[in-house]
Amino acid sequence: MIYAAITAALAAGDRIRHVFGTELAATEHSAHDIKLVADQECQKLIFDLLLQMHPDSACIGEEGDIGKPGAPVEWIVDPIDGTMNLAHSIPHFCVSIAARDAATQKILLGVIYDPMRNELFTAERGSGAWLNGAPIRVSKRDTLGDAVVAVGFAKSKESIDHCMKLYQVYGHQAKKLRAMGSAALDLAYVAAGRLDAYIEQGVNLWDIAAGWVLVEEAGGVMETEQKVQGKFRVCAHSGRIDYPLK
Repeated sequence: MIYAAITAALAAGDRIRHVFGTELAATEHSAHDIKLVADQECQKLIFDLLLQMHPDSACIGEEGDIGKPGAPVEWIVDPIDGTMNLAHSIPHFCVSIAARDAATQKILLGVIYDPMRNELFTAERGSGAWLNGAPIRVSKRDTLGDAVVAVGFAKSKESIDHCMKLYQVYGHQAKKLRAMGSAALDLAYVAAGRLDAYIEQGVNLWDIAAGWVLVEEAGGVMETEQKVQGKFRVCAHSGRIDYPLK
């Protein structure tokens, strides 16, 4: 299954890389978000490839769901995580693909591909986490004063207000704060030890599914709580530092 996820992620990433820096057509604008035609095209490409290799599975994605009802395996896909960055030619976005067991809801594997840096993060449950074939582990830093923390801004007023509180607390306590615009890459960076933690509330399952298994397989901790309308509160970290406000 990991081969299918990697194949689909690389194919979608290649398409995204070739349209980067061009004027991209949008299907929807809102106060804090944008939807691109490229999102829909890449999701279709990913779904088609996954279902060709695993026809008895189902696909759940930001742009809609398809596949076999009641399938034992569900693919969870964000075709472009960081769409706003892509729309503004900021080279920080990725393709995120995960698979989970439909019965247990356990995430089996995750693939996150950054096409601009050609970085492929992969993890299978019980087999460790990898970046371009080399093993990765979470940060060894053990004090908040040395930590680099990513704090994500979701789209609701509640989540934005809460994020401002996070900035007030961790802006004084952590080494540095970052808000880079891609939840999946934030999680991949936690897994790789580049970030010490990623905190956000109001994210969707497809934003975090692949990164979830990456962080855990790299030795980290995923603290999650499912909120209203299926949104998640997330605090991903190495397990070496306590984060009192999440």
